[in-house]
Amino acid sequence: MATVCILGAGDIAGAAAHALARGERVSRVLLVDAEVRAAAGKALDIQQSGAVDHFHVRLDGTDDPTRLAGCAAVIVADRFGRPPAEWQGEDGLAMTTRAAAFAGDAPLVFAGAMQAELLRSGAQESHIARRRLIGSAPEALAGAVRAMVAVEAGCAPAEVDLTVLGAPPDGFVVPWSEASIGGYCLERVLSQVQLSRLEARTARLWPPGPFALGLAAARVAEALINHSRRALSVLMVLDGQLGIRGRIGAIPAVLSPAGIAQTRVPILNTRERVRLETALGA
Repeated sequence: MATVCILGAGDIAGAAAHALARGERVSRVLLVDAEVRAAAGKALDIQQSGAVDHFHVRLDGTDDPTRLAGCAAVIVADRFGRPPAEWQGEDGLAMTTRAAAFAGDAPLVFAGAMQAELLRSGAQESHIARRRLIGSAPEALAGAVRAMVAVEAGCAPAEVDLTVLGAPPDGFVVPWSEASIGGYCLERVLSQVQLSRLEARTARLWPPGPFALGLAAARVAEALINHSRRALSVLMVLDGQLGIRGRIGAIPAVLSPAGIAQTRVPILNTRERVRLETALGA
């Protein structure tokens, strides 16, 4: 069983830690924050909830980033404070660079909704391997869209299969032509009126809240550790995907313990491709 380290002890970090603990696919979760008492207190609170939720994952808090050594994945979340602040800017880049060095070859999962620039800087300025840099926020957005589709279709969210492409904050595209509900093409299940309503609502879903962001980060971390075969919607530094290099974009990817193992670009119709190229500035 593996250890996942979370940089920060804010709301996103707490949600991710709780989700990882409940999933019991890791043996240990470590919260790293300069406010060591807050990190240790949040870790203890979550661990004590295991008696109610019936999980046995160990949680600890520290202010020592060197303890990232040997972890299977690092989640870059938000710092403790009022209000909590996502790691970004120069401070975020410095912390990301240190974390990448201490964590060896472990992937870095950027949980925040405003960390796309930090992800890009990690690749271009700190020269961290692109496959190790993964943004999980698009998976939170995809989950919200699935929930809305389920309401329109009168089904369970688990029956909805779709992904999101594009770039934050307002350049996301849902390839409806590739989406499905219970194995049936979504465009044959829903009317054009329903699709238009969904598109209008999707544009207002960004950014997701801290709880959704934390759960998405936990899901991505578990997929990395367990080499899931399911493709998740993640942010990455594009390297030829969609005909673009060096820009940040959301794309379905299969994950492995080394990071991004494979990308899966859906087949788009003309309208979707034009919207996606506009969103990415291609």
